[in-house]
Amino acid sequence: MKTLRILAGLVLALASTGVWAAAAPVDGGVLKFAVGAEPPNYDCHAQTSFAFIHPVRPHYSTLLKFDAANYPKIVGDLAESWTVAKDGLAYTFKLRKGVKFHDGSTFSSEDIKATYERIRKPPPGVLSVREEGYADISLIETPDPQTVVFRLKKPNASMLANFASPWDCVYSAAKLKQDPRFPERNVMGTGPFTFGEHVAGSHWTGKKFDGYFEKGKPHLNGYIALFVAGAPMVNALAAGEIMAEFRGHSPADRD
Repeated sequence: MKTLRILAGLVLALASTGVWAAAAPVDGGVLKFAVGAEPPNYDCHAQTSFAFIHPVRPHYSTLLKFDAANYPKIVGDLAESWTVAKDGLAYTFKLRKGVKFHDGSTFSSEDIKATYERIRKPPPGVLSVREEGYADISLIETPDPQTVVFRLKKPNASMLANFASPWDCVYSAAKLKQDPRFPERNVMGTGPFTFGEHVAGSHWTGKKFDGYFEKGKPHLNGYIALFVAGAPMVNALAAGEIMAEFRGHSPADRD
């Protein structure tokens, strides 16, 4: 059971993007899985738990991400490429073109800037638990819609890993301008799945986003996250009512 749970933690990421070692991915189907807790709100920047990440993160993209098939390698998500200045004081990212938010609006460098300004300098009433990780940033520049530059006060060897945090969901600058707390109650990203519904105490659903920037993905038609833990979860897994339990793991579990 422990092995199944450990492997399950990668299932949604792999199934949605098609990173499989052997057989070619098959399109279609809905992944049904369990998470042990329900998101207290919808804002990635205020959260730290994997119980939040598994149902919510598939709606969003990040600047960088950890390669699910080759962890801890860092690869681009919304970033197509990047360079780091020799003195370590500037990180320049070239962004993907043609990326759309789920409402049809076009993604640009302004969305990256607005997202990270919110993380590093949260407005009144907004909680950012990763604010400290970006304290070394002095300025964020957007010379054009496909370029964003982070200028640092001093070199920080952890910066690329920070940018790959799965909780650094990229939000719409337009939505944040209207309401800095918009993500607490609304779900609207550029990820592979659009928001379906959240039924309190029951489940969370995602639906395939046909406009996702990685052509041919996601392979799943959708997913259903059931909020269930303990004996009921074990019984549902044994009965085949769910395919996996998603959760975080202690070092002992991982080893």
